[in-house]
Amino acid sequence: MTLLIAIILGLVQGLCEFLPVSSSGHLVLLQNVFGVTENSLFFAIMLHFGTLIAVVVVYRESLWGIIRAFFKLIGLLFSGKKEELKAHTASEDVWKLWLLIIATAITTAMALAFGDLIEESYQGTYLGFGFLITAIALFLMNFVGQGKHTIGETKWYKAAGIGLMQGIAILPGISRSGCTIASASYMGLKKEAAAEFSFLLSIPAILGSLVLEVPDVIREGAVGVDWLNVTIGTLVAAISGFFAIKLMIKLIVNKSLNVFAIYTLVLGILVLLDQFVFNLVFSSPLIG
Repeated sequence: MTLLIAIILGLVQGLCEFLPVSSSGHLVLLQNVFGVTENSLFFAIMLHFGTLIAVVVVYRESLWGIIRAFFKLIGLLFSGKKEELKAHTASEDVWKLWLLIIATAITTAMALAFGDLIEESYQGTYLGFGFLITAIALFLMNFVGQGKHTIGETKWYKAAGIGLMQGIAILPGISRSGCTIASASYMGLKKEAAAEFSFLLSIPAILGSLVLEVPDVIREGAVGVDWLNVTIGTLVAAISGFFAIKLMIKLIVNKSLNVFAIYTLVLGILVLLDQFVFNLVFSSPLIG
């Protein structure tokens, strides 16, 4: 892998993790185009770490509020102060924490239940269909109103529904941010709140994927890793991810996401044509 390819993949990961076009889908696509195979798992993990840095920096205040609420909750549980515990449990930061836990639990259950299918999908088998699903989800946002609820006013079962959509979006080509923001909007969250919940939800999702992939990285080893490429790729992913989040927030609040819907629709059609007709990048999914 050359330094230029590492920069391109870092840029794609950073932008596509938070823009609704599927980062995993684009990485699978580009790795097939560039023929990247060596230490690809370790490199992919480091790119995810870069995007994790980006979302933590952007939402540091909200995240810090949730962390403080968690430790205060633990302290009150052992203090015997029932009235203060009851009041704190009803606070918005604690409710955000519960909603994130519920959504993450649903996503985790799906990842564990369909692990073999997910692993197979990273060969690009369902990539074209994944992009088309993203396009449909984004187009449907045109029929959703502005939304009335903040995260603190969201019911638990709505968080479960968002977690379900995030679980589906584990498949390459299906945008995690696109599906979670769209589903949150369908369920009545204000657009800015939908974006915040989606991006906060990406933190345990990214951390979870990192933890699950560590054993594979240990088995694969880091022999032959080009640390310059890995470091530059990670930094590019973090910086581009930061600006992608800022851009996404503005687009959600002030404009539609139709441009991304059209993009993923066209990309999905092109990938399917290649898979079933031309076989320039992918072999036919019908023959492996």
